[in-house]
Amino acid sequence: MNAGTMILLCGGLALGCWVLAKIGHAVTKALESLAAIAAVFVALWLAVKGAYLGARWLVRHLRTVGTTAAVIAWWHWLGWPSLAITFAATAAGLGVWRWCSVGTFDVRAGRRIRAWWQRWTVYAPRMPRWLRACRLTVPDDRHALVINVNPLRRSGAVPRQRPRRDQTPRILGVRSGPSWDEVQVRLVPGQTPEDVDEAARALAVARGVARCQVRELEPNVVSIDFQRRNLLADVVACPDVAELRQVAGDGLDLSRVWSGRTEYGTDWHQPLAGGHILCAGATGAGKNSVMWAPLVSIGPAIRDGLCRVSGIDPKGMELAYGRDIFHRYAVTSKDALELLDDLIGGMEARKREHAQKVRTVPITRENPLELLEFDEIGALVRYVGDRKTREAITERVALLTTQGRALGYTVRGYVQEPTKDTVPVRDLFPRRICLRVATKSHVGMVLGEHAYDRGAWANRVGESEAGVGYLFGEGIREPLRVRAAWVPDDAIKALEQLVTGSAPLAIPGPRAVLPFPQAAGAPTGGAA
Repeated sequence: MNAGTMILLCGGLALGCWVLAKIGHAVTKALESLAAIAAVFVALWLAVKGAYLGARWLVRHLRTVGTTAAVIAWWHWLGWPSLAITFAATAAGLGVWRWCSVGTFDVRAGRRIRAWWQRWTVYAPRMPRWLRACRLTVPDDRHALVINVNPLRRSGAVPRQRPRRDQTPRILGVRSGPSWDEVQVRLVPGQTPEDVDEAARALAVARGVARCQVRELEPNVVSIDFQRRNLLADVVACPDVAELRQVAGDGLDLSRVWSGRTEYGTDWHQPLAGGHILCAGATGAGKNSVMWAPLVSIGPAIRDGLCRVSGIDPKGMELAYGRDIFHRYAVTSKDALELLDDLIGGMEARKREHAQKVRTVPITRENPLELLEFDEIGALVRYVGDRKTREAITERVALLTTQGRALGYTVRGYVQEPTKDTVPVRDLFPRRICLRVATKSHVGMVLGEHAYDRGAWANRVGESEAGVGYLFGEGIREPLRVRAAWVPDDAIKALEQLVTGSAPLAIPGPRAVLPFPQAAGAPTGGAA
């Protein structure tokens, strides 16, 4: 190779290096420009996302953010002494308000303060952990399996990852009443309200409360309600019969009769006109309270002929104590059949009289409400008497419950064992009351298949809580815990005197008395 060739090769190599250098510089500048553009876009995207999330958080927690901002501004501009004095004066004013009027304080201020405090000190930090412990999160099956290899062995492990936002239900808000906290939760895809229903007992244990109830607000939103206080621990007294003497019978609403208290501290009203009721409960559960409390409330209507009460009392003891209250009365299966035939005969006559005129017969003295109190209904339709008589009684009860509603005939039955064999007409009662029962299966027999999952734990009612039970059925979306008013023997005798128009019966000794039925507002967390 001569010198000329060497010069050409070196010149070509130098030219190639120069071209490559130029290309490299151009590519570097292009990549730097692209990186700068990408960095700008990423920073802009993060800024927009951060602003959106921050704005959404501010909107969702507007009161908390506004209060915090106001406190900081006050501290900065006016100093901490004036802020401390203002806080102390406000706290003292709220304390005096609560001491003077607990009711108005709780309605207008207490429940809001309590809801805010419970959300940020209890539910926001602890609820996600409770939901995970109760298996109310959607698992992620896409975790990669990591294989660790060493000279001695191979082992596989799934890396631990924190749950994502789309795996754990999110708290939307907290409301707080005198006895309940309502935590509204948005479910994540893959969950149903029934999943939360099944975990209600576990959630109650996690929260450390006696009861937890789940209500479906929207297809993907539920309210998990925790009972902080038991407002039904004390006995509820019945109205004073002496005060009822001044009440006109036509002034009572027989479709909304005061019967006791609800778990929300409001009055419990139940319909005697336009709704049949089946009450189930073990011995000593308080079925007598459920029976007698409404009768005391409608005493003036019975006195004025707007309601006629019939009683079937297989034991011959419970209703016999107030025998003069009842227009018809039967103990044996034969007498019960005659009583039912008399009611059906009157119902048929009323049907012929009002056919093609009205859809619902109005309650008047000419057409009074015919109320049948059927104590121990299982005794006459299952256990007592011959088979033909039992079948005949069952057929009459079925006729009254299927046709009597619009005609002013109401049946209220009471039973200890709510199985289908004992009460074959169980499904014809649109409203059900389940007091203390022996087993969990009885709750489903009385209130429906999913009533226990929704919080109707009637098998856990204590023996000292006579009259406490759960109401479910027509017009009630979720099981409602109630306590019927206790009616002592002297009140029953006083009611007899009121109905028959005899001289007032002297009732010895002072007795705690609730005011006669007052209209109650809609309770927090349920409906009365």
